[in-house]
Amino acid sequence: MPLPLILGVGAAIAGITGVKKGIEGAANIKEAKNTLQEAEERHQENIERFERRSENTNKAMDELGKLELNILKSFEEFSDTIEKIQNRPQFKKYSKDGIEIPEYEGEDLKQVSIGAGALLGGLGGAALGTAGGFAASGATTSAVMALGTASTGTAISTLSGAAATNATLAALGGGAKGTALLAGGMQLGSVVLGAATLGVGLLVGGAIFNATGSKLSTQADKAWSEMKKAEKTMNKIDSYLGQLKNIADRYRGAMKQVQRKYQDYYCQVSEIVNNQQKLNWNDFTKEEKLATQNAILLVGLLYKMCQVKLVEQSKNQDELNKINKDLVTESINNAEHVLEDIA
Repeated sequence: MPLPLILGVGAAIAGITGVKKGIEGAANIKEAKNTLQEAEERHQENIERFERRSENTNKAMDELGKLELNILKSFEEFSDTIEKIQNRPQFKKYSKDGIEIPEYEGEDLKQVSIGAGALLGGLGGAALGTAGGFAASGATTSAVMALGTASTGTAISTLSGAAATNATLAALGGGAKGTALLAGGMQLGSVVLGAATLGVGLLVGGAIFNATGSKLSTQADKAWSEMKKAEKTMNKIDSYLGQLKNIADRYRGAMKQVQRKYQDYYCQVSEIVNNQQKLNWNDFTKEEKLATQNAILLVGLLYKMCQVKLVEQSKNQDELNKINKDLVTESINNAEHVLEDIA
C-alpha cells in the first residue's frame, strides 16, 4: 500500500479514536457532574432530616425538663402546708418490694423548690435544649446546685433570669455547651457531624466544576465517599436522638401520671389545712390522714424520679453519651407499683 494512503488511513483511525475519546471524556464529565449533584442533594437531605430529629428531641427533652422543674418548684407550697400540721407523726421512708422512697424532709423540699424556681426564671430566653439539659443530668441535682454560689460569689438562688441560668449551667459544668453535652450528647453529635461533613462542603463547591474531566471524576468519587461517611455518622446520631426522644416521652408520661395523682391528694390536704384550718393531726379523720400520707409518699416519689439522669456523659469524647434506659425503665416501673399500692 502506498505510504500516503497508509498515513491517510492512520490519520482517519486516529481521528476516529480522538472523537471517541472526546465523547468518552464528555460523558465522564457529565457523569461526574451528576454524581456531584446527587451527592450534594443527598447530603442536604440528610442534614435536613438530622436537624428535624435534633429539634424534635430537644423539644421533648425541654418538655420533660420543664415538667420536672415545675414539679420541684411546687414542693415549697406543699411543704408549707404540711409544716402547719401540729402533732403530726414522723413520716418514715417507704420501702416495699425493693422500692425505697426517702422520708419526708420539709427543709430539703424547700431548698430544691427555690433552686428549681431560679432555673425556671432563666428559661425565658434560653436556647432550645437548655431545660432538657437539666432533665438529662437530673433535675433534682440541677435544682440543688442552683442553690450553690456563682463564680461572682453571689448565691445563685438570689439571681434571676438569664443570670441564674448561666450561673447554674456553669456550676453544672461548662455553661450552655456543657448542658447541651449532657442533653443526650447532642453537642457532641454536632461536633462529630461538623467534622464529618466539612469535606463534603468543600468537594461540592462550584470551583470543582472548573476542573478537568479526569480530576472532576476523581473529585466526584471523593465527594460521594465523603457524603456516605457523613451519612453514616448522621444515621448513628439520628438513631441515638430517636431513642432519647422515646425515653423522654415515656418518662414524661409516667411523671405526669404520678403528678396528677399527687395533685389530687394535695388538693384534699390543702382543703383540710388551708381552707378548713384543721391544724392538729389528732383531729384528722382516718381518710384525711391517709390522703396526707399518700400525698407525702407521692412527693417523695416525684423527688426521686426527678433525680434520675436520662443521660450519662461519656468518658470518651469520640463516643455518644449513654442513655440510661434501664434506670429510666426501673423508675417508671417503681412509679407504677407505688400508684397501684395506694390505689
